[in-house]
Amino acid sequence: MSAPDRYKWVALSNTTLGMLMAAIDGSIVIISLPAIFRGIGLDPLAPGNIGYLLWMIMGYLLVTAVLVVALGRLGDMFGRVRMYNLGFLVFTIASIALSVDPFRAGAGALWLIAWRIVQATGGAMLMANSAAILTDAFPARQRGMALGVNQITALAGQFLGLLLGGVLAVIDWRAVFWVSVPVGVAGTIWSYRSLREVGERRRAPVDWAGNLTFALGTAAILVSMTYGIQPHGGHPTGWTAPRVVAGLATGVALLVAFVVIESRSAEPMFRLALFRVRAFAAGNLAALLIAIARGGLQFMLIIWLQGIWLPLHGYAFEDTPLWAGIFMLPLTAGFLVAGPLSGWLSDRFGARLFATTGLLLVAAGFAGLLLIPVNFTYPAFAALLFVSGLGQGMFSAPNTSSVMSSVPPAQRGVASGMRATFQNAGTSLSIGVFFSLMVAGLARSLPGTLTSGLTAQGVPPGVAADVASLPPVSTLFAAFLGSNPVEHLLGPSGALTALPTGGRAVLTGREFFPSLIAAPFHQGLVVVFTAATAMTLLAAAASFARGRRLAS
Repeated sequence: MSAPDRYKWVALSNTTLGMLMAAIDGSIVIISLPAIFRGIGLDPLAPGNIGYLLWMIMGYLLVTAVLVVALGRLGDMFGRVRMYNLGFLVFTIASIALSVDPFRAGAGALWLIAWRIVQATGGAMLMANSAAILTDAFPARQRGMALGVNQITALAGQFLGLLLGGVLAVIDWRAVFWVSVPVGVAGTIWSYRSLREVGERRRAPVDWAGNLTFALGTAAILVSMTYGIQPHGGHPTGWTAPRVVAGLATGVALLVAFVVIESRSAEPMFRLALFRVRAFAAGNLAALLIAIARGGLQFMLIIWLQGIWLPLHGYAFEDTPLWAGIFMLPLTAGFLVAGPLSGWLSDRFGARLFATTGLLLVAAGFAGLLLIPVNFTYPAFAALLFVSGLGQGMFSAPNTSSVMSSVPPAQRGVASGMRATFQNAGTSLSIGVFFSLMVAGLARSLPGTLTSGLTAQGVPPGVAADVASLPPVSTLFAAFLGSNPVEHLLGPSGALTALPTGGRAVLTGREFFPSLIAAPFHQGLVVVFTAATAMTLLAAAASFARGRRLAS
């Protein structure tokens, strides 16, 4: 085997390991949050702690969304392999720091949030440059296959992270972070020893004005969305709060300024001219829309399984994170089956057919989830997840290959960063969009359901009415964490301790809370999955508009 042939497989294996590690750590915390908060002695459902909970999730996503373009551009200027290797090192150091959190309560949560942000910076370096390194290393006839393996591994890693989080959190909450350390150390040494620069590099001044306006504008919008999810002034969400409105307006103004700056810059960070390439523009629009829809699917499935279906089927609340990851494996299986195969086929027959058909399958999966009951039979649920995974696998590899092959070689780093930005921003946006839609759906029907359900178990009507008037976000987060919030809701009034033993047992048992929220949750689920179906169909239309196969 020639040296270039050997090198391309080394590049594929190392960048795939890096993307897998970054993707797993992006999601592993989501399903481990109950164990992490217990480990540092913090109640995640206490009103003052919801901010910690959101930032544990959003901090990582926000940083990767903000930084990947700048880091991809720096890769074009100073070397994609150099930036990628540094990313592996930073990620590993942060993983070690996360696993040795020396504090408890709020200080412990702040330590974890801060080091998650550092970890996300390393992850952004990996995400921004891995696709560009592969595009440099592989010829056009094999690029779809290589990028398919790399990207599908990353997507599968998001869901494998949920499974690993469930398994490791049972052992020890610190194990959630330990798992990245040996992989990070080995991967860092391997990348520094084996990867080399084979792509074009072009030195240029750093676009400071573009970098700052993009970073600050994107951060302002995503931070505002984090606070928009939380209740404010008697409203179930905070979208009308002054700081949210001001943050969103500031973010939009900064991004408008960013576009103006980039259009006039001789060496822009964000190559707006690339959007004149139809395959690049259409592929990134489709990726943004499906990232929003996929993020919504991930969070709604966790709430559905941990908060309702698993407890109704006899699983203890503390065991639901592990089993939720297991029961979502058909989704990952679909990714792994379709991704590399569709990438290989798209090298021969073009991206449009496979990417667009995949998105139509995803839309069909969403529509199917709308039709099954909340307390579903598992084979039907598993089949719909597998179809959705197949569709996402069919889309991702050809789309990534099409986007990356459509740009000049000297701009592959920034193009890779732009592509990753759309994907990461879509995942971040999905939290604000779908949590808000679900909260709005719950706000219409949950108060009445809570009032009637609690009074039927002997809770005084006044106490039941007060509890029912509380913002539904706490109930939603309880379902998300696989927790029964009845004690939190009734504890301040003392009504729970005043009930007979049998009544207390019913209210705090496995079935009362899931049965109570099932109907309101389903109403919210209809809104959420209808929106996701519409987004996926728009993504399919954008994918079809990319045009025919690019010339090699």
